[in-house]
Amino acid sequence: QVEVVESGGGLVQPGGSLRLSCAASGTSSGINAMGWYRQAPGKQREVVALISRDGSPNYEESVKGRFTISRDNARDTVHLQMNSLKSEDTAVYYCYANYIYEADIVHNLDAWGQGTLVTVSS
Repeated sequence: QVEVVESGGGLVQPGGSLRLSCAASGTSSGINAMGWYRQAPGKQREVVALISRDGSPNYEESVKGRFTISRDNARDTVHLQMNSLKSEDTAVYYCYANYIYEADIVHNLDAWGQGTLVTVSS
């Protein structure tokens, strides 16, 4: 099975930048989509950005033009470059991976990171 671990969160001023990183490890027959979700206080978890195995990205509307998602399939890593950060970006950010696990049968599973806190404040 696959485990994902994210890092890179912290405190940044509005307009600043952060880069989140996530590495997947473990046994799988292939990782499909990877990406980032976030959950702000009092709100539901929402998708921030996803990237397919072939590199096609999708972004939540509020982060378009500010965030860039990328991945390295050879290393099973995904990154989120966050620029022009706003206070409303404050949230716990979770790495996500969808993968195939083969045992006696084929499983399609999701892996979630523990989360890294991004705080945007002056």
